[in-house]
Amino acid sequence: MPITLVVGPLLGVLILNLFGKKAMNGLAFTLACAIAIAQMALVLAFPGFWTADAGFLTEIFGWDAGVDSLAKVMFLAIPLVTATALMVGRQVIGGADRFFLFANLTILAMAGMNGIVLANDLFTIYVFLEVTAVASYILISFGRGRDALEGAFKYLLLSSVATAMLLTAIGLMISIAGGTSFALISDALKSQPNHLYAQLSLALFVAGLFIKSGLVPFHGWLPGAYSEAPSPVSVLLAGIITKTTGVYTLVRLVITVFGPHPTTQGLLLAFGAISIVVGAIAALTQNDFKRMLAYSSISQVGYIILGLGGGTEIAIAGAVLHLFNHAVFKTLLFVNASAVEQQTKTRDMNRLGGLSNRMPVTGTTSTIAFLSTAGIPPFSGFWSKLLIIVGVWKAGFPGYAILGIAASLLTLAYFLAMQRKMFFGKLMIGFEDLKEAGAWITIPAILLAALTFGLGVAAPWLFETFIIPIRSIL
Repeated sequence: MPITLVVGPLLGVLILNLFGKKAMNGLAFTLACAIAIAQMALVLAFPGFWTADAGFLTEIFGWDAGVDSLAKVMFLAIPLVTATALMVGRQVIGGADRFFLFANLTILAMAGMNGIVLANDLFTIYVFLEVTAVASYILISFGRGRDALEGAFKYLLLSSVATAMLLTAIGLMISIAGGTSFALISDALKSQPNHLYAQLSLALFVAGLFIKSGLVPFHGWLPGAYSEAPSPVSVLLAGIITKTTGVYTLVRLVITVFGPHPTTQGLLLAFGAISIVVGAIAALTQNDFKRMLAYSSISQVGYIILGLGGGTEIAIAGAVLHLFNHAVFKTLLFVNASAVEQQTKTRDMNRLGGLSNRMPVTGTTSTIAFLSTAGIPPFSGFWSKLLIIVGVWKAGFPGYAILGIAASLLTLAYFLAMQRKMFFGKLMIGFEDLKEAGAWITIPAILLAALTFGLGVAAPWLFETFIIPIRSIL
């Protein structure tokens, strides 16, 4: 019964708040992590779960019981990042009351993301986009500082613009399709692809989801939100929320609803390429390591959009794999950023140096993450970037493929600069007594680093199990 992936987290929020905050403070972490771990177990160990009928719940919400391979990829990534954010929050967020609020908002965001993935009509997607967005606004401002509030306001403002675009697009689609289901809209677009409302609706959908994804030039909210939010919130935002509300939704609609269209393909290729280059160049100029990671996220999301624009099976398979890979290695990088920020009380790379001497776990796992981001074998990022570049080349766009390879060198350059400034060389004065971060940060970092390496080694199994079956929905 896949619908329980929405109902379960919502029940978790209800249980936490039913008996009073004081009574449930101590259970918040355990219950939230149990919900996330249970979802991962369902994806990996219980294939029958995905075809079970939810009965009256399915009829009420209008969802299909079946779940395809693309959805399963997301259903694995969402709890993985959510559990990591909860662990980092356990280490970083002081006070049982504040962590209780953080756990509630995190579970609510998880329910919203699961709802987006389960949706098979546009209005349901809109509803759960808003559920996730509302939780995100509050999480970004959780630190209550001026910069955090500014980042939350920018996110609220631009996300509201995206929401207006999406609602307008939905209204236009209803006027030509008579409903909001994927099947109805797909049939309407096939029968009258040149209809003015169809083209306008398509443009509004793509633009709105570009804002949600943080693609250039719609990225104004992203660096501030990622860098100024509390560390566990940065993990959640960068690791999965943006990927689900923007990138996944765009992938799903392009594959399932909009279908191959030359105009859409051209937009995806162009904006993907621009985001790859601009994000990488901007990352090179940063001294704040969280802002560097934020711009790096823009660049890496560009690769996903580039693969989606390629349109071939191999390019889209690479895009989906990179979506999952990026959730893993970007989460790892922000976990390590949390460790450094907590231990050194600074985000300025010019004030850091030689941290690997005192924080070997953080230094080593950070190296693994940036090698995967740059697409260096045998780490997982190599395979997804290879599939994207080969797929785009075979689709007849060699210029974009060459640009993707060149941008990987820029990625390697800014991460080498980060490693040199933060972890290599002589330990800076004042950090002689520095220690490794606590277990709630180092253990997730080790597990994510192992996963990054393991996915690279086990790439053939991953293709066969999750990625290549996506061709069934193309």
